[in-house]
Amino acid sequence: MSSEIVTLRPEPLTAKAFAPFGQVIEADHDKSYLINEGTTRRFHDLAQADVADEEGEAILSIFRGTPRSLPIAISMLERHPLGSQAFVPMQPAPWLIVVSEDENPTPASCRAFLATGSQGVQYGKNIWHHPLLVLEPTQDFLIVDRKGMGDNLEERWFEGQGAILQIP
Repeated sequence: MSSEIVTLRPEPLTAKAFAPFGQVIEADHDKSYLINEGTTRRFHDLAQADVADEEGEAILSIFRGTPRSLPIAISMLERHPLGSQAFVPMQPAPWLIVVSEDENPTPASCRAFLATGSQGVQYGKNIWHHPLLVLEPTQDFLIVDRKGMGDNLEERWFEGQGAILQIP
């Protein structure tokens, strides 16, 4: 196993680039229509929660993130085998995402994305991702994920190696 440190450079978050990992949640005019006598625009069906395995239920939570020490070291990823997990920012501040498509992720298999404060993501079931990475002193996120029976958290630590996330 290599002890070389990998540098991750975030790319802009787009639906196409993020498609292998899940869905980007953002106000897309093409997926919207007016309701409430024309006073409200509904941005419809932006992501689908996948939480029903082993009789799971969808829940809403708020996560309040604080920044990690710089430079941001990426030494682990986690995934949720029984359900998707959505993160929607509640403030207009950019934030970071690190994911991997590999079944056995390594620092070299990770990709990083820079999300705007108007973009959320829904990680697909079983997608390796880093826990919340914020840039502001405090950032709140509305979370849609799963509660229920079963083991819905796996962690993978990068022993003897890691990555440094380059802040744009």
